[in-house]
Amino acid sequence: MTLKTRCLLVLLFLSSISFAQSSGAAKPDFTLIILTETGQAAEGATVKLIKDDKPVKSAIADARGAARFDIIPAGSYLFSATYTGYKPQLSRAYKFPGHNYADTIKLQPLNTALQEVNIVAHAPLVQQKDGKTILNVDASVTNTGSTVLEVLEKSPGVSVDRNGGISLQGKAGVMVMIDDKQTYLSGADLNNLLSSMSSSQVSQIELITNPTAKYDASGNAGIINIKTKKNKQKGFNGTFTSSVGQGVYPKNNNSLVVNFRTGKINTFFSYSMNLVQYLTNIYALRKYYDAGNNITAKLDQPSYFSGTSFNNTVKTGLDYAVTDKTTIGVVLGGTLVNRNGNNRSVATWLNTSDVVDSAISTTNHNKNRFKNGSVNLNLRHTLSASQTLGADVDYLHYNIQSEQNFNNSLLAPGGYQELSRSNIPTTISILSGKVDYSIKTDQYGTFQSGYKSSYSSTDNAALYENLNSGLWAEDYSKSNQFLYKENINAVYGTFEKKYAKITAQAGLRYEYTSYKAHQLGNILQPDSAFKRNYGGFFPSGFISYQADSSHSFTLTAGRRIDRPIFQNLNPFYFIINKYTYQTGNPYLLPQYSWNFELSHQYKNLLTTTLLYSNIKNYFSQLFLNDAAKGILLYSQGNVGSTHNYGLSSTLSVSPVNWWSLTFQALYNHKQLKGFNGNTYTSQADQLNINTNNQFTIAKIYTAELSGFYTTRARNDIQEQLYPTGQLSLGISRPILKKRATLKFSARDIFYTNAMEGLTQFPNATEYFKLTRDTRVFTLAFTYRFGKSYKVANRSDGSAGDEKDRVGNG
Repeated sequence: MTLKTRCLLVLLFLSSISFAQSSGAAKPDFTLIILTETGQAAEGATVKLIKDDKPVKSAIADARGAARFDIIPAGSYLFSATYTGYKPQLSRAYKFPGHNYADTIKLQPLNTALQEVNIVAHAPLVQQKDGKTILNVDASVTNTGSTVLEVLEKSPGVSVDRNGGISLQGKAGVMVMIDDKQTYLSGADLNNLLSSMSSSQVSQIELITNPTAKYDASGNAGIINIKTKKNKQKGFNGTFTSSVGQGVYPKNNNSLVVNFRTGKINTFFSYSMNLVQYLTNIYALRKYYDAGNNITAKLDQPSYFSGTSFNNTVKTGLDYAVTDKTTIGVVLGGTLVNRNGNNRSVATWLNTSDVVDSAISTTNHNKNRFKNGSVNLNLRHTLSASQTLGADVDYLHYNIQSEQNFNNSLLAPGGYQELSRSNIPTTISILSGKVDYSIKTDQYGTFQSGYKSSYSSTDNAALYENLNSGLWAEDYSKSNQFLYKENINAVYGTFEKKYAKITAQAGLRYEYTSYKAHQLGNILQPDSAFKRNYGGFFPSGFISYQADSSHSFTLTAGRRIDRPIFQNLNPFYFIINKYTYQTGNPYLLPQYSWNFELSHQYKNLLTTTLLYSNIKNYFSQLFLNDAAKGILLYSQGNVGSTHNYGLSSTLSVSPVNWWSLTFQALYNHKQLKGFNGNTYTSQADQLNINTNNQFTIAKIYTAELSGFYTTRARNDIQEQLYPTGQLSLGISRPILKKRATLKFSARDIFYTNAMEGLTQFPNATEYFKLTRDTRVFTLAFTYRFGKSYKVANRSDGSAGDEKDRVGNG
């Protein structure tokens, strides 16, 4: 069966779903239509149901201006409607149950434009919306001056390991997106990118554990979508933020976001510049064993990494409303990161009596350059009152350059000195396009479908040289060049329907992947090539039951995939240090997972969720031991399967009017089974606790005390992580007539946020502890300027689903 035939069959199947509608859909208790003075729908208007001068429920007006309310208890109520740029309006009184099922409110514009923007909104830290957990970054004072990676580390349900791997709800394999686009990065490169991004650039972080079929199927644990700040208001307006921090070394973050909208044109521009001095200390103690499990040797390896990271990011674009129904846009973006470091370590070999056998000192000066440019063209067209069409074309290009200079010296009389260097350039080009169609089948049903195609090309070279007799000579046993090309085609459809108290959605996505890899040979290594084609169906859906105005239950399910990143397919060596190498596995297969969640929500106060996931062809690090040379080799393999059982609970409450508390606890029980020379069976019980306390002091100051703690954990079959956590505090207040905000934060005040654990190799173990410059005191200043009215969202493009799969160059 050809790819075109498969896609056609899937489209026919999904199209048939949209017409399988029930005529017995129940109506909501009341629908309020919100219009502007010209009769246009006030999409995004906030409507509140009020009883005895207190809000009972709220709803957001949809594209037709309709705000729907279900299960309204008997009584007399008012409705209030607010919409930026318009006067707030209060409705007449309504009695329920009654004979009215709908009404219309027409808003009146404000008489004058808003003057200098001086309103400071206090969004909740955590929100649950449309199957997503939304974290409002600015709502936490202790995020001041931190990087995006540091914000993720202390986010509820998120953990980051020492290799930069990100887990969500105790599950590895997360697809990271920025503004609905994948980063196309993973491992060290993703870690470096998120470490170079300031939290001042980010408005929200979306945690999506069971994405719908509209999203790419990548990411077994789900999606983390980082939403950067964008002004969405009329007029000229903007925000400037600058912060200075001091840990062991200083840090400085600056960002500017401006927007101008008038008539049919909307332009936007953002720029950020971050200069950070970093520090990482790693201690590792490796023990080697014989067949009788007796220690034969030890390798003591303290390492010290320091350097600077200078990041510049720019994004600009224009939206033009060709007609009332058609908008076209272009978005340009670029990132430049320069990272220079000096690393030093001493590897000391000890015998069984801890007597020094030999010691080798290693110094390494490294330079890393990361360049990225992107172009997005987008179109949004309203076909009718119930149908919309969207199209995006994206082109992205990455240029990653890594240079390292090693000096290994034997610390002994008559010792030797080994000099080597490497140059590892990587270029990545991605072209993608997608089309999305949506139709309101009736007042309570929506069908969506679309098609996406992406093509990526990667060229990864590695040149290793050794200094012999004063001359540099290429090391052909390590040098290589790896070419990788991949094409993914996908088609999807989803149908959502409301039946009385029940809302249900069913979706199906089909993806077909084709890749070719070519390992170029040299005078020592033979040329090799391999390719693979595979396809799969990825169903997803949910069913939600609104028991009453306080209680709701939701069951979600979905199948997902993680494809190997190209670096993990490259079979040649990447040097970590003299005794540790990393290599790829050309036989690595995709891993697949089924994810299930059953959740209960009580008002906006308490959410409790039961979790289960099963992963087959589980990705795990393989640790191979060359005892003769004392070298450990890191690789990846499909080692077996995992079962992850979980229970999470999130509480948001205000014990008193000046104190708000958000608390989350996540418990996981993991069962990991696999084979790596021996059969491994591992079990782990882990608990992650995250809390945020916010206090209002004298109606001016906002103070915060927050922290997290994680018990012993396990992400890999052979690696156990020890407990870790941190405690942070901060305070902020408005200044300059509320046009500006001043914030101070102290992060990881007890310096406890270390990454510590034990790794088990064949015939060896390694204890490790990694500490970074995490105790930082930061002062930040934010200034808001301009005049503004609310406008609609702009497009974020089609290339949102491939970036996460590029490894470190």
